[in-house]
Amino acid sequence: MKILSNAFIDGAMLNDMQRKAVETTEGPLLILAGAGSGKTRVLTHRVAHLILDKGVSPWSILAITFTNKAAKEMKERIISMCGDAGANAWVSTFHSACVRILRQEIENMGYSRDFTIYDDDDQGKLIDRLLKEENIDPKQISSREIKSKISDAKNRIITPAQYAKEVFGDFRLTKIADVFAKYEKHLKSNNALDFDDLILKTIEIFEKVPEALQKFSSRFKYILVDEYQDTNHAQYVFVNMLASYWGNLCVVGDDDQSIYGWRGADIANILDFEKDFPNAMVIKLEQNYRSTNNILMAANKVIDNNTGRKRKQLWSDKGEGNKLRVEHLADERAETGFVVTEIGELCKKGLCYSDIAVLFRLNSQSRTLEEMLLGSGIPHRVYGGQPYYGRKEVRDAIAYMRLMVNPNDEIALRRIINIPKRGIGAATIEELAVIAENNNDTIFGIILDCDKYTLSGRAAGRIRDFSVIAADLLENSMLLPLPEFTTYLLEKTGLLEEYRKEKTEDALERMENLEELVNATTRYCQDNPDCTLSDFLINIALVSEPTEQALAGADTKGMVSLMTMHSAKGLEFKAVFVVGMEEGIFPLSRASSDPTQLEEERRLCYVAMTRAMENLYLTSICVRMLYGETRPSMRSRFLHEIPAELCESRLPSPREHTYISRHKRDWNANDGGFAQAQGEINAGYVAKTKYYNGMVQSSELDSFNKNEKYFPAMKVRHKKFGEGTVINVSGSGDDTIIKIAFDGQGIKELVAIYAPMEII
Repeated sequence: MKILSNAFIDGAMLNDMQRKAVETTEGPLLILAGAGSGKTRVLTHRVAHLILDKGVSPWSILAITFTNKAAKEMKERIISMCGDAGANAWVSTFHSACVRILRQEIENMGYSRDFTIYDDDDQGKLIDRLLKEENIDPKQISSREIKSKISDAKNRIITPAQYAKEVFGDFRLTKIADVFAKYEKHLKSNNALDFDDLILKTIEIFEKVPEALQKFSSRFKYILVDEYQDTNHAQYVFVNMLASYWGNLCVVGDDDQSIYGWRGADIANILDFEKDFPNAMVIKLEQNYRSTNNILMAANKVIDNNTGRKRKQLWSDKGEGNKLRVEHLADERAETGFVVTEIGELCKKGLCYSDIAVLFRLNSQSRTLEEMLLGSGIPHRVYGGQPYYGRKEVRDAIAYMRLMVNPNDEIALRRIINIPKRGIGAATIEELAVIAENNNDTIFGIILDCDKYTLSGRAAGRIRDFSVIAADLLENSMLLPLPEFTTYLLEKTGLLEEYRKEKTEDALERMENLEELVNATTRYCQDNPDCTLSDFLINIALVSEPTEQALAGADTKGMVSLMTMHSAKGLEFKAVFVVGMEEGIFPLSRASSDPTQLEEERRLCYVAMTRAMENLYLTSICVRMLYGETRPSMRSRFLHEIPAELCESRLPSPREHTYISRHKRDWNANDGGFAQAQGEINAGYVAKTKYYNGMVQSSELDSFNKNEKYFPAMKVRHKKFGEGTVINVSGSGDDTIIKIAFDGQGIKELVAIYAPMEII
């Protein structure tokens, strides 16, 4: 087709760098698209330019993104610009693109074209069955953990045999390797694939059948990949194989927004693009269309502290805008109270609830926010997840509590009788129900007196074991204070242990949610000294139910969004609150000793900050309740990385100042209004935090270590109690006392000089 002009691109409203990215169509191209820089606009205009101005067949264009929603929106934009011709371009997710290829080529791998795709539920049921066949106790190795390990291996293009060699010598992982091998055989015999296989099998076909690779790599003359910083190894290999014929690969992404390393994303894919393609052109999109310059300069300063990145500086033509509000508050209540008050002030200035978001690092942080917002009549929603008391693991724990208060609660009993898994199935429960009906009793009553009745098969022993646990919980629910009983329940039932053994990101999050329940009971007892377990259950039933006022507000002004920082990626709000900016919370404690994790935490901070269009609030607190105890907090190092001139902070009220003084904090106006943790946090911890922030040299830190060996958040291993985390240090020299939270052993106070421990 003869090209007469670049009529389409000439009429497009693009800035200079956007236009350059659109018009650079030949050869490898890396578009570094900063937050809010209009990358989707560039991608869609690039496809339209190829079709309308260059006469490229839509059939030879492949655009890949990560979600069906993003693919649908991109396709609609392309069709709106190109008409029906745009519908012929392949615009899809990685998985959808691979399915289309596999439907044509999978017979080369011994499968038929009508293969089945197993979803999460199918995978779980299959793995459960294999656990039984392998005589593996699901309480020791859960199907969720095995599924996670298999997925990770496939994303790294690791076969069962290779995985078995990789984990040789590790008894636990070797068991998982055995299940992995049988899992793969089952899939093959059933002509089935899981979602990870869709990419993996496509790569295998391309490797084993060169004609198939030639067919598709020669077809797609122009390949575009969105969110390239989020690709894993398998996706990286797939894209590079497809681009091997023409070499016209355009990847769009932002290394500063790579925040999914924990689920397999490899930031090296985007950082090393120029190594993979030495003739690649790099175009930076740095003009931001979302935020004011104060917000962008603050975000730039934070992310500049990362070493593994490609330099870029976001800027805007929206003016300086408001300074960042950085607040150091007394505790969680003061923090949530501040958020509620400021939301009210913002709404008085004309913002709607839907213009406002509250971001947090941990899902468990949403509880106090939900309760405070509900009590204030502010409509809100937990974006991308369940409200705190609606989360499965929390509902499981609450069901146990309900049963202790009301043994007749059959719904609660049926929910938890096999959680964690005890081998008590539906048939056994129905057998108990029949016995209960025949003896004019409840199912729970029969369980407590199970020795009086004859139960079939192995069910008798399993019910007896559960009966011992239930009776013990009943007794302790009446003897122990509510917070202590909550801690006891979580350990006695095995709810915490189930997730502790899993060692996955999802399991860790569930553990944090369960531990937050201890905080909830502790706070409730502080407010209601004579409360009972029944009182607490009534209270959470009330706070879990939206008020009429909140619902009425939602009709006219929408809802305030509560979400994790990960969930906020890709979104924008006129006002954003980032709460809980303290060491151990954000960044997470486990990131402090791992430079790679710490850099990802900083990228997450950058993402959170750049969600704000006009107003950005960053909050930290003096003391935070963890594991039911109030403990001193250290402000996040990320706050220290923001220039003081970009921030404003209200001085603490007299009441807050008294509170802060009581906890021995020093409000240091020369540090931009940020308080240095002192007193309860020993001098060594202060030095360590200053060292993290570049405020002292390592030699100065060593001088503290001579006197104080241990710091809060430090990981240690005790010969008797195992691994744990230091949560407080008091005293000095031979009188140093360290308080440590040991995994599965609770909190212990030890005299440092006598404690048989090593730092890990």
